[in-house]
Amino acid sequence: MARTAAVSMKRQTSKRTGKPEKTAPRALLHNSLHGPLREILAIAEECGLLSGPRTHMLRGRMPIGLIQQAKLRSGITSDSKLLEAALANLAVTNDYAQWLLAQRGTVNPELSLEF
Repeated sequence: MARTAAVSMKRQTSKRTGKPEKTAPRALLHNSLHGPLREILAIAEECGLLSGPRTHMLRGRMPIGLIQQAKLRSGITSDSKLLEAALANLAVTNDYAQWLLAQRGTVNPELSLEF
């Protein structure tokens, strides 16, 4: 079950520079992502953590083996998306178990049960 949301493409103006800020659709959750990571990103999206302009730059040097293994396990190929997924995981991890338990017994209405 992939979740998508409508994203406004209206450009906001930076208070500091007066130039349009860069924004990107946040709700593009790929089917290639593994279950728990996909759900963590869905929770982060629902909480509004992935919305708004992307104005903060975050950089760091990591061991290549850590990056390769994280990309392999997650199915993410972009460094920026990998970092976003890792931060979302830290931001909503405590909510994930509670959310997962709340999903027990629910079925997506669009799911074909082939009756």
